[in-house]
Amino acid sequence: MKLGLIVEGAGEVLAAPILVRRLASFLAPEVRLDMLNPPHRLSRGKLVKEDELSRVIDLTARRVGGDGCILVLLDADEDMPCVLGPRLLGWARKHRSDRAISVVVAQCEYEAWFLAAAESLRNHRGLPSDLRAPPHPERIRDAKGWLHKRMPDGYSPTIDQAALTKIFDLEAARRADSFDKLFRDMGALLGVSVPPRPQ
Repeated sequence: MKLGLIVEGAGEVLAAPILVRRLASFLAPEVRLDMLNPPHRLSRGKLVKEDELSRVIDLTARRVGGDGCILVLLDADEDMPCVLGPRLLGWARKHRSDRAISVVVAQCEYEAWFLAAAESLRNHRGLPSDLRAPPHPERIRDAKGWLHKRMPDGYSPTIDQAALTKIFDLEAARRADSFDKLFRDMGALLGVSVPPRPQ
């Protein structure tokens, strides 16, 4: 299956393909995922404009072919994922209804998913051995800053995001609603059922 990935940040250009491959391997190891590489990066300012999003959706749709699918991944920042995500998905599907398309908006930041699975990051990249997930990881407005304070050399998306993406616990991260949506959306794109969310 061919998949085209559209992201907004420099860190996600490296990290998001790792995450998508991990999810595909976890959910559907029998599916051969052929991902366009590198992902198409579009700045947030352009990604949230209908004409710009439609242009990149059209380009990606042509590259993945008739049986391919598209995943758009971005941070909510100050927006509400439950508003921004459906708006972008509506624009994308209006323009290319002939492709399977998913839009996942991380609540605040991609890094909130690391916070949700913080225990699995202990002793990695200088993170402390007693690291604990905060009670409400997606309510933290500056997840990057939360990590930065706990890493001896600070947190850099272009250096650390891909490394942490390789190791964080996918099921633990489902504590974050927006990651659970990504989990479920990946299952839908791959055409497989998704295990229930851990309690």
